[in-house]
Amino acid sequence: MGVRAGVVVCITSFLLGSLFTHWIADSLTLWKSPVTDEHLWTAALYYSILTKGPVQILYVLFGIIILGGTTIFWSFNDLEAGNLMFDGGSIFLYGVAVIMYAYSVIPNLMDKFTEIPPYHMKDAFPRLLRTPTLDLASNHLVCSVALTGVLILQAGRWWAELSDGDDDENYLSEKVEDNNAVEETKSMTPLVTTA
Repeated sequence: MGVRAGVVVCITSFLLGSLFTHWIADSLTLWKSPVTDEHLWTAALYYSILTKGPVQILYVLFGIIILGGTTIFWSFNDLEAGNLMFDGGSIFLYGVAVIMYAYSVIPNLMDKFTEIPPYHMKDAFPRLLRTPTLDLASNHLVCSVALTGVLILQAGRWWAELSDGDDDENYLSEKVEDNNAVEETKSMTPLVTTA
């Protein structure tokens, strides 16, 4: 159990970290008000650079995602109450992040940002790219929140199992103490012999 939870936490943390690298562009479009054309050009240029990277990076990313999903499902298969609740929620949130990335982020990147028009930073940002740029930033945020939820659920699972282990130890020590007390009272009662 510990190795599986460790793999899930490490993979989720890796994916979360890879999403945080997009903060360069996402912070300009989500958290800076007002969103200027310069901010949008900077974000679009960043996304355009991403589309020109080697495709092997995507293969590695997909392999890591599959390993994480497989590990969560494997842990869920134990069918213990804690696994059903914590791993079930983790599967849902992990699935939301994967589906959002696969069906919204990657197609948006490949359709809109492989070729951006030539520009100067002071030029007006094209209307056709405005919505996809803002959508990418908000989709990255949704994926980040979902993966953070997976980490929180895994930490909750660890805490619940830790407190269950403490309860079991207390129960066993109380039972041993009760048995010792019963044996002591038996040895203290005088034997009555009848002649």
